[in-house]
Amino acid sequence: MELETLIENFKQKDEKAFETLYNMYSESMQGVIYNIVRDKDIAEEVMQDVFIKAWHNASSYSSEKGRFFTWILNIARNAAIDKTRSKAFKKTKQNLDADFFVDILESSDSLDSSTDAIGIKKFVKKLKEKCKAVIELLYFKGFTQVEASEVLDMPVGTIKTRNRNCIKELRNMVLE
Repeated sequence: MELETLIENFKQKDEKAFETLYNMYSESMQGVIYNIVRDKDIAEEVMQDVFIKAWHNASSYSSEKGRFFTWILNIARNAAIDKTRSKAFKKTKQNLDADFFVDILESSDSLDSSTDAIGIKKFVKKLKEKCKAVIELLYFKGFTQVEASEVLDMPVGTIKTRNRNCIKELRNMVLE
């Protein structure tokens, strides 16, 4: 079947055309999505969502504006970027919290004593609670300053100032 006919049938909600186009393009789309999200399962999920979105919005495709492949590629790229910006995605990609990280260092037999040579645990424990919270979110959990601001219910400017002051405090402790 010719591609133009296949696309027209797709626009008319022909399931066979959907299946054929899916088989033609799904591998390429999944590759593009994977390069953005860096997770095979998430890439597959997003790719399926892309084809459903394309199915529902098929009438918006126009061959005069570009190739079908480019149209669906843009949908895939935008969907992958949207996924990486979602809170759920960010939460799955965050690092361990500080307490768990310190416990791993402390209890692991495979790590030699030089691993904690700078005394990470000792310095983190000496910080005030308000500093521990900011440092944990920003450096151990990978939050942005805006996200930390939301979690701690503080203005972003306060987070920035507190972060700067807490890092200065840590630096002074380490250099003493």
